[in-house]
Amino acid sequence: MNKRDYYEVLGVSRQATEDEIKKAYRKIAMQYHPDKNPDNPAAEEKFKEAAEAYDVLSNAQKRQQYDRFGHNGPSMGGGFQGGFNMEDIFSRFSDIFNNQQSSPFDGFFNRGGGGGGARRKGSNLRIKLRLTLEEIANGVEKKIKLDRHVSCNSCQGTGAKGGASLRTCSSCQGAGQVKKVMNTMLGQMVSASTCPTCNGEGKMIDEKCDACQGDGRTLSKEEISVRIPAGVSDGMQLAMAGKGNVPPRGGIAGDLLIVIEEIPHEQLQRDGKNLIYDLTISFPDAVLGAEVQIPTLEGGATLKIEAGTQSGKMVRMRGKGLRDIEGYDRGDLLVHINIWTPQNLTKPERELVEKLRDIKSVTPKAEKQGKSFFERMREFFQ
Repeated sequence: MNKRDYYEVLGVSRQATEDEIKKAYRKIAMQYHPDKNPDNPAAEEKFKEAAEAYDVLSNAQKRQQYDRFGHNGPSMGGGFQGGFNMEDIFSRFSDIFNNQQSSPFDGFFNRGGGGGGARRKGSNLRIKLRLTLEEIANGVEKKIKLDRHVSCNSCQGTGAKGGASLRTCSSCQGAGQVKKVMNTMLGQMVSASTCPTCNGEGKMIDEKCDACQGDGRTLSKEEISVRIPAGVSDGMQLAMAGKGNVPPRGGIAGDLLIVIEEIPHEQLQRDGKNLIYDLTISFPDAVLGAEVQIPTLEGGATLKIEAGTQSGKMVRMRGKGLRDIEGYDRGDLLVHINIWTPQNLTKPERELVEKLRDIKSVTPKAEKQGKSFFERMREFFQ
């Protein structure tokens, strides 16, 4: 089943602002919320669909990738494609329903846990991954070593010794916030602030875990396998959901952000999905024609040089470039031909070249020089 366009799901235009996207998601989430539509699978799917659309369009980088690549972008399991459940949706987006003043949404989108019922998300990890052009051309699987915070096994992430239950904070009654009512000339105003007793967690620890000292998490060294799709580019950022740090005392793990760093190739230059190679040939080969070996990402390839080839000519070797990120198309290898001018000739060599000056066909004719190099390049890429 094909996914609907995310902008269509939220009912906004492609030029919608961040605030317009947030308001549209809030409206749809209220309409299809499971608590308002019990035992209604269709409403639940609408609720999840809207959350997935908001997850992408509310993130500037994900939105940019979606606008460019559509649903086939290099998300690497980011968003809800990685299998988020309903609890994850409530945890991840509950902040957009929490206002500084009391609201009809209070408690409606918060399901269990401290801090007003919202599960917190841990911090993201960010790494650079260096790839060769050959790896980028075909896609590659890499092993990555990480130091990240994971849930403490001794206390099951609670921070309490032996995994004991936490007691509800008496100051905020588990809400994680304390509210203050102020009388003003406009009437009563309600403001909310983080509970100073429990630091907004809503729960208190009586006896800390010996293994994590009450933090609820420990530092772990891990090696994970990452599949990099073909066609990525330098500076592109990919995300693996749930491979970041777990927050203290419960919550969902952050993401692992992988920034691609392209290792320059010794002979080939990249231009999008095309590759460029500078080939220098001798004057006799340019005049008489020849067959030369051209480096490619799959090894060598033979290129036929036509007799009478001019310096600056560009030859296209189709399909010898890089795949695009969607995998539907492949670029070309563009060979830029230069003719070598010899230097430091011996006396006999110089005499031989001198004789060429008297040959009319060797003398360039202005009317046959054709278009300039820049004109040819401009036409070539149109």
